[in-house]
Amino acid sequence: MSDTLTAERIMEVSDSALAKVLEVRNSQDDGEDPTTLALFIEVTGVSGVDYVYDLAFVPVDELPEDSHRWSLDGEAETSLQMAVGGESRTKLAGATLDLPNNPIQGGLVIRNPNRPNPLGDVGELELVGEVPERIEQLLEKSINPMLASHGGFATLIGVDGRTAYVTMGGGCQGCSMSQATLTEGIQRTIVETVPEITEVVDATDHSAGDNPFYS
Repeated sequence: MSDTLTAERIMEVSDSALAKVLEVRNSQDDGEDPTTLALFIEVTGVSGVDYVYDLAFVPVDELPEDSHRWSLDGEAETSLQMAVGGESRTKLAGATLDLPNNPIQGGLVIRNPNRPNPLGDVGELELVGEVPERIEQLLEKSINPMLASHGGFATLIGVDGRTAYVTMGGGCQGCSMSQATLTEGIQRTIVETVPEITEVVDATDHSAGDNPFYS
């Protein structure tokens, strides 16, 4: 049970979405007082470049212990309690619950500025040594095993100040998606894991065949 109610909103709800959610909540015919139900939203997985979500009405006293709960105030029938799972909090920060642009589509949509890392989460990976050494370990233990599924790999060329230079080989070299992979995956992973680095530059000559040269 979660009994923590805060004023901090993790995500917003558009007026049109709020009206739809309240309509559905107030029509619940399960014996529960609808005002005791919270709309619980959780990230349950990843599909392509977007998160997958689960939305459900859950009695407040049955919410998970780690959930974050807040209230959209109004009259009894127009107030709504919201909650997100603890592990979903950062993934939903700044998102908006809304109705789709196409009314024929129906349902609700979550407009989320956050995107999952296409290379996955690093997890509890332990890195040691100087900055270049830690980046090398990160490439070897986390990034390259993920890129290997696409026949590619990344290599650290060097570090200059807060910038790391990498090249991409194998299936990543010359690939039209390589820049997106670097920006969304490799750069994000390195910057988040090695805080001394704030930028990652792709030094690959994507037109040079199997052995790109960088100097």
